[in-house]
Amino acid sequence: MTLADCDRVAEIRVRGWQTAYRGLMPQSHLDALSVTEDVERRRAGLLGGDGSVVNLVAERAGAVVGWAAHGPYREGEDRTEDAELYALYVDPAHVGTGAGRALLTEAVRRTAFRGHRRVYLWVLEENVRARRFYERAGFHADGAKEPFDVEGTAVPEVRYVRHLTA
Repeated sequence: MTLADCDRVAEIRVRGWQTAYRGLMPQSHLDALSVTEDVERRRAGLLGGDGSVVNLVAERAGAVVGWAAHGPYREGEDRTEDAELYALYVDPAHVGTGAGRALLTEAVRRTAFRGHRRVYLWVLEENVRARRFYERAGFHADGAKEPFDVEGTAVPEVRYVRHLTA
C-alpha cells in the first residue's frame, strides 16, 4: 500500500464496516463513520509507522478493491512473537471475487515467512459470514472473547488462530 492508495483504502474500510456490520452494531455509529477521517488515519499510519505493520492492497484492472493489514500480535500494549491480522476489507462490489482470499493468503504467507508460529485475528461474534471465511482458510476460534461496546451496545469479538509452518 502506498500513500496514493489511502483514499481508496479508507473508502473500502468505511463502506466495508457499513455493509458487513449492518444489524450487528448501532446504525447511528455506522452512519457516522467518515472516509475523510479514515484517510488521515491511513496516511498517519504509513508515515509514522515503525515498519512492523504491513499493509497490502488487492487490485483488479489497476483499481484497489481490497485492503489487509497485519503485524505483531497485540496483547494489551505489548507486542508478542505471534502475528495478528488487524484488518481485511474488500469493496462490497467485489466480495466473492477472490480478492479477500488473495489478501488473506498473502498475509498468512508473509507472517509464516517471517517465522511467526501463529497468526491471530479478532472477528465480531455475530459476523457469521466472516467467521465462515476465516474457518475455510484454516483459522479456528480458540475460546478467547473480548467485550466490545459501541454506543452502549455489546458487540463482542471472538479470537481466531491459525498455526503456521515456515
